[in-house]
Amino acid sequence: MRVSGSLLLGSNQQLNEKRIELLRRIDQLGSLSAAAKAVGLSYKGAWDSIDAINNLSDKELVCRVSGGRGGGGSTLTAEGKKVLQLYDLFATAHGRFMDELSSHSDNPQEAYNFLRRVTMKTSARNQFSGKVISIRHGSVNDEVALQLSGDDQITAIITRDSVKNMELSVGKKAYALIKASSVILADEKPHGISARNVLSGTIERIVLGGVNAEVIIALPGQTRLAAVVTRESVSNLGLKEGANAWAFFKASSVILGV
Repeated sequence: MRVSGSLLLGSNQQLNEKRIELLRRIDQLGSLSAAAKAVGLSYKGAWDSIDAINNLSDKELVCRVSGGRGGGGSTLTAEGKKVLQLYDLFATAHGRFMDELSSHSDNPQEAYNFLRRVTMKTSARNQFSGKVISIRHGSVNDEVALQLSGDDQITAIITRDSVKNMELSVGKKAYALIKASSVILADEKPHGISARNVLSGTIERIVLGGVNAEVIIALPGQTRLAAVVTRESVSNLGLKEGANAWAFFKASSVILGV
């Protein structure tokens, strides 16, 4: 659903409830610091949210103004006020939709989440849904492990701010995106490599192109992993459909979303 030709809502949920509440408080209070305090965000976290909101829109939604309360403040533009109004309309319609969905599904929220995942469009060839099983905090970055179907796991390295902004926690569902060009293949288990993710499976199919080839590997949990390698690599490694193969990629190559 495109709002006033500028901002995506609905299936991609580019604005979550906390961001919407931040907009609402800015409109009420005329101060970013007061709005941040009201919604439980730090001043920096509030500005990060505002930057993200403005970046998602063709038109500016929040602007800083000189003068005002305490010598300066923040205010919603006309477009920002329109977004609030349309979001409220969307929320009402979404509530009616969920009520209708509940009459056809035992778990309407899970059904809705699945519909959102399968309609998501991205340039990343590999898109996986899973559950967070561990988070290891670092000084700047965090290591997040995601459990896929079966025993397959993927580890991602993302910033602590990203973990906080997505409200990631153990048990929460998330999805992982990995470009096929970031996946390296081997005909045996690799040793002494820096890549955090090492997965094994069976080559399901190989699609040869003029220079490169797409190799699809079926992992034990029936998840499919795609890799794009050169035709020369396919030949040198002796990759064949039905043969075993190992795939590895860096944790920094994994993008997480909720």
